[in-house]
Amino acid sequence: MHFCLTGQYTQRALNAILENPTTDRQEAARKLIEAAGGKLVSMYSVAADGPGVMVIFDVPDPTAAPAISGLTVTAGTLQNVHLTRLFTQDEIKQVRQNAAKLRPSYSPPGS
Repeated sequence: MHFCLTGQYTQRALNAILENPTTDRQEAARKLIEAAGGKLVSMYSVAADGPGVMVIFDVPDPTAAPAISGLTVTAGTLQNVHLTRLFTQDEIKQVRQNAAKLRPSYSPPGS
């Protein structure tokens, strides 16, 4: 299952990065994600709302994603973290097929 994690670095994390500007945060992310049985798909730095990061990763266990997210917060690395489940086009096709199948069972308000 693919997820997108976004967040801003905390003041503490930014100071640590400035003290060692060659630190490899991508390798740190890869190590954590792989420890959860997953794969780092891509990682980007973002400037929106302060220096931050966007990480796209794939994990077989959906409970691993919030664990990864929570660890980045409790370690004091990121704040304002958002975790979003991403769906492949094949998965969305299945969702649409399920919705079409269930449609006759649903009564919207006022019906």
